[in-house]
Amino acid sequence: MSASILVVVGLVGLIVGGELLVRGAVSAAKTFGISPMVIGLTLVGFGTSTPELVTSLQAAMSGSAGIAMGNVIGSNIGNILLVLGLAAVIAPVAVDPTAFRRDGVVLAVATLLCLSVVLTGEAGRMIGAGFILALAMYLAFTLRVERREGASPSAALYEAEADAVPGSDHALGVSIAMALSGLAITIFGARFLVTGAVSLAQAAGISETVIGLTIVAVGTSMPELVTSIIAVRKGQGDVALGNVIGSNIFNVLGILGLTALVQPMAVPDEIADFDIWVLVAVTCVLLVFARTRWTVSRREGVAFLLAYAAYLGVLLFL
Repeated sequence: MSASILVVVGLVGLIVGGELLVRGAVSAAKTFGISPMVIGLTLVGFGTSTPELVTSLQAAMSGSAGIAMGNVIGSNIGNILLVLGLAAVIAPVAVDPTAFRRDGVVLAVATLLCLSVVLTGEAGRMIGAGFILALAMYLAFTLRVERREGASPSAALYEAEADAVPGSDHALGVSIAMALSGLAITIFGARFLVTGAVSLAQAAGISETVIGLTIVAVGTSMPELVTSIIAVRKGQGDVALGNVIGSNIFNVLGILGLTALVQPMAVPDEIADFDIWVLVAVTCVLLVFARTRWTVSRREGVAFLLAYAAYLGVLLFL
């Protein structure tokens, strides 16, 4: 099987598997009586990052640190410039000030932590454990605050994220089968994608890091793209923003943390020289755009998309 076919099959597997996993998990959680707020905060916001998690783990364990690191950094850049940019072009994205003040700060801190790891040149087990602990503390703090405050605007946002998952009302047995099937498809899809990406990089004469930052990162970000488009078409732009912020936090603290904990890896020089600075810059721009009139406008969405096209152009042609 050629490298291109492996990549395509892998990407399709990640998209289909990730979608089945999120739908099945959300449906099962509803059956067990878990509150929509908890579902939105955990299963939806982080469940859409499962393709990134499985792909980075498999890449790191295969010795392809460029794909593993590139997937995390590239997915976060893509979530902001591509996913949120496209959502804002479809309809201006409203920003909930209460949720943004907390989660925006956590996103900024997570991005700075990612920068510090890249500058040190290695993601080791101690760093991975620290990131996982930081993620657990963030989740515990958020759940405690939302339960104490009750029907707060940010709690309503998390509930809307749970409601944005289509076709998530099934019998328990069907839900569990969907989730397990989705997980299995995602794992096999990631294996195909990593194998194909390595072969494609060798055949094209470009680095694995560039493949991870582009093809792999875009492919693993498809669940976030689908969820965000569905949300804005329903008039729930704040859900699209919440999904992007939650996913980016989980990508750094959860995916990079768990990957480093399982398989320590060196940071490719390409990421340290260029891509991490792009991530820091676009995160800062996101925070400014979101804070301005508490809206990400269509014009700002177009700016995001143009910036992403320019970024891909630099990676692939310069």
